[in-house]
Amino acid sequence: MSLSSLKLLGDGRRYMKTWPLVKQLGFYFPEYRVVKATQLALNILPLLAVLIACSQVYLLGWDFLPQAIAMLLFIISLPIQGLLWLGWRARHPLPLSLFDWGNQLSDKLIAMGIACKPLGAKACYLDMAQILKLAFERLDSHYWEQL
Repeated sequence: MSLSSLKLLGDGRRYMKTWPLVKQLGFYFPEYRVVKATQLALNILPLLAVLIACSQVYLLGWDFLPQAIAMLLFIISLPIQGLLWLGWRARHPLPLSLFDWGNQLSDKLIAMGIACKPLGAKACYLDMAQILKLAFERLDSHYWEQL
């Protein structure tokens, strides 16, 4: 695995921890579903992969060890694929519509006296996630019901 892939995994993990897990955002962004699935996969799939591989070798014999290892590696790769997608998405530049909405949200937070930096010219989804997390922590639920 190259260094850029490891950096992408790290960005994916940071993005997963930064993204606010709020159902209202699930209608507009796929991140809610991907983050929930990746978190579940990180918790459950390694143990499930080992159990499946061991049971396959136990029931079918040592002749099926290569197939058991292949299945183990495939199942373990599923949460890694989620983290890679999240890392790619974290670096992806924002479209103009989200850029404007993020700046409006940032301006609203600054008007309330909350320290928040506006989105820069090269804003990405990770910057948007940081603003959204801050907004969900500080703004009242009335604002989010209007979405």
